[in-house]
Amino acid sequence: MEKEQGMKAALKTEEGTFEMENVGRPKLEKADWVLARIRVAGICGTDLRHWKKAEHELTCKIMGHELAGEVVEVGPDVKNIKPGDRVVIETLLGDDTCEWCNIQHYNLCPNLYPVRMRTLSQAFAEYVAGPCRKFYKLPDHVSFEEAALLDTFSVGLHAIQLSGIKLNDKVVVIGAGCIGLGQLQLAKLSGADVLIIDKVDSALQLAGELGADQVVNPEKEDIQEKVKAFTSGRGADIVFECAGGTAMPVTLPQAVSCVRIGGKVVVVGGFEKEQQIALDWSHIQMAEIKLIMSASYSYWDIYPEMQISLDLLAKGKMNAKKMITHRFSLDDINQAFDTAEKKESTHAVFVALNI
Repeated sequence: MEKEQGMKAALKTEEGTFEMENVGRPKLEKADWVLARIRVAGICGTDLRHWKKAEHELTCKIMGHELAGEVVEVGPDVKNIKPGDRVVIETLLGDDTCEWCNIQHYNLCPNLYPVRMRTLSQAFAEYVAGPCRKFYKLPDHVSFEEAALLDTFSVGLHAIQLSGIKLNDKVVVIGAGCIGLGQLQLAKLSGADVLIIDKVDSALQLAGELGADQVVNPEKEDIQEKVKAFTSGRGADIVFECAGGTAMPVTLPQAVSCVRIGGKVVVVGGFEKEQQIALDWSHIQMAEIKLIMSASYSYWDIYPEMQISLDLLAKGKMNAKKMITHRFSLDDINQAFDTAEKKESTHAVFVALNI
């Protein structure tokens, strides 16, 4: 009988931290599956919302969904990649049976999280396996670290698609973390003028280096005054809320207050479970403000949004290198999470785990 091969993985503990364990290596479940050796994984805002939280359903589970690596083994039906290829791995995987998956809106699949958590959303380990269509070959000049940011860029690209952004639009981005900095770059590529808001000065400095037309620290400056001056008194055509999480009760009303009559608020940042947020609904209705919810990413017409993001990065139109601020080994994952969480003192943006 063939001995099961193992791998090192960071498993979530009952207290919400991580401990290193040896677990079984994933296998090729179908003929079109691929096994890859993970080289770099990233820590994002979604991961941080689970940090040091007791969550029974995640205890002893492998987490993480921003990753790049090297193909080790392919099934007999795989034609697009081969062992030795460097790849970025998309972790959005639906059940392939629902009406949303049927039209490539798998980001809306009712079973998205159970399926992806069981397969591709397991970045904090040595190996991962899944369908070959989720593995995108990297050009030689794109590093594993840069590629690990493509999940973040794809989230922003999906929001750009939903926003209907136009040339010369006046855009406000709230939050200058990984999502917000990606959103900034994509809005600039779309031909918009961008004002970005964050309370961390180091993040605002980086935003300026990445092309922001104006940066605002709400703890030091009047947001309304700055936005009005930036938009000839009207308010923004589009506001992208990119902070999410516990900040949302502040940032979502802030987004509504920054947008013009007839403008759009695109919610990119994630909510906490059962989060209650008060909004000025009368103003939203009377001003015909459109609230647009953006969830992960999938396709833009016939093109995978992950592939579009990879193309933009490979052509030098997106900058990932500037966003990589810290590097840790997988063994030091708890220190890495602490660093990512304490960004006001550590100045962390993208924290990479080298595996």
